[in-house]
Amino acid sequence: MTSLSTLTFGQRLRAATDLHGPLCAGIDPHRSLVESWGLGYDLDGLRIFARTCVEAFGGHVGVVKPQSAFFEVFGSAGVAILEEAVRDLRAAGTLVILDAKRGDIGTTMDAYAEAFLGKDAVDAPDALTVSPYLGYGSLRPAIDLAHQTGRGVFVLALTSNPEGPAVQHAVRGGRSVAGTIVDGATADNAEARSRGEPGHVGLVVGATVGSAVQDLDLDLAAMGGPLLAPGVGAQGGTGDDLKRVFGDALPHVLPASSREVLSAGPDVDALRAAARRTSESLAALLR
Repeated sequence: MTSLSTLTFGQRLRAATDLHGPLCAGIDPHRSLVESWGLGYDLDGLRIFARTCVEAFGGHVGVVKPQSAFFEVFGSAGVAILEEAVRDLRAAGTLVILDAKRGDIGTTMDAYAEAFLGKDAVDAPDALTVSPYLGYGSLRPAIDLAHQTGRGVFVLALTSNPEGPAVQHAVRGGRSVAGTIVDGATADNAEARSRGEPGHVGLVVGATVGSAVQDLDLDLAAMGGPLLAPGVGAQGGTGDDLKRVFGDALPHVLPASSREVLSAGPDVDALRAAARRTSESLAALLR
């Protein structure tokens, strides 16, 4: 069972980024990266990789985002390593966003919500990425349970993959699909917004989506929750991209960088220093 403080997710996120800067450091143990560290692509290599990241980031980075798929590929033993990493990062005072992109309907979504966000969830993260493409309302079990347990969700809104616009930019009744997702998050964050706090529903908006936010007339600044922006660094996202994509919403952005920071490993001190440099440069940009 995971215990949480009485603070809301939005309050904890704000405190973490105020203390350590805005970087969300990814833990993505895919084959080429694990092997570049001189490790075998097996359970032992995965365990060493994860523990190295925990030692480097825990208590030194405000937010960390493990990618669940790279652990799941090793079956239940890989998931156990992921759970250990989540537990140890949170024990060190670092917030964890689990990047699992869960999404379904009815009792299946209920089960996903309980598994990752419930009060009795095993080694649960602080927040979970979720996919709304069965309709934003299909996520209601996760959104509501996260609110009850002091956790958060990050809903996919605009992704940088070339296939994304076919769905996300589609228009029905005069509003884009991405627009309806922003509208849903804005409504769910209304209570927190009235208190001047970040809401527990964030959005995932890629750092390299170009002019899509403006083209689709999305008011991200008024949404009231954090904006997770993957793609910074090795995936091509720059400071200019963040300014172009987010505009007035820039202060709400949580930039995510994985490969650029992780390429400094396997040395713990070098990895921690890379994260610190990245966070400091992002903090200067987002002021």
